[in-house]
Amino acid sequence: MISPSRRELYTAKFKAKVAVEAIKEDRTIAELSSKHSIHRNMIPKWKSEALTDLVYTFSSNSGKDRKSDQELTSKLYRQTCQLTVEKDWLKKQLSSSTEDKRNKIDWNHPCLSVSMQCSPLSISKGAVYYKLVPMDLYNLELMDKIDEQYLKTPFYGSRRMTVCLRNAGSQVNRKRIQRLMQLMGLEAIYPKANLSKRRHDHKIYPYLLKGLIIDRRNRVRSTDITYIRLRSDFMYLTAAVDCYSRYVLSWRLSNTLVSFLRGGS
Repeated sequence: MISPSRRELYTAKFKAKVAVEAIKEDRTIAELSSKHSIHRNMIPKWKSEALTDLVYTFSSNSGKDRKSDQELTSKLYRQTCQLTVEKDWLKKQLSSSTEDKRNKIDWNHPCLSVSMQCSPLSISKGAVYYKLVPMDLYNLELMDKIDEQYLKTPFYGSRRMTVCLRNAGSQVNRKRIQRLMQLMGLEAIYPKANLSKRRHDHKIYPYLLKGLIIDRRNRVRSTDITYIRLRSDFMYLTAAVDCYSRYVLSWRLSNTLVSFLRGGS
């Protein structure tokens, strides 16, 4: 048995229902297309056909005039579809960052307003007029102080950090400190819930240094990684140390952690 095509499933009743919803304009074409699972180009066509049939329902035009008007409507529909395809193609060609689109706006165009230029560029009018607000200098100063204090006491939350900055002479409240710490991605280090519970299904590895007497050099070595705070960035430092003499056997300094994994300096 041959299954009916998709076009045959669109009955006249279904087309009329979709056309009426499109005429009401309670929903957009995209919403109607998603609701009824049909292509968005079919909805304007059915809407145009429904409006044309309504005109002939209340008019006394001859069949010849009706055919002529239908041809004109079909021609206009094809032109509309062509313009839609060209507009979509233009949007793809002009796809770039918001800043590039903003620079393409001609503020002194004699015919096209700013709103009309925003539509083909797929950018809102508000994004065109929006200007970035620079960070307050006082907030930058506070963020520098928060970062410096966080390196000393990483277990300070927003409350203790606020008290610390107030004692240092800064006029701040907890809400501002909380917002700035969230912006910087800082969080107090404290024991989280259920971290001390043992997983019995995990293997227990023995502590190899338990009971070992470190009484000479080159018997036990350890390594660790830390970072050094600079004026505007951080440098990562890793070192291998002899546990008995505390002699630094080797060290590396880098601005990324990737170089340590690759063995770079």
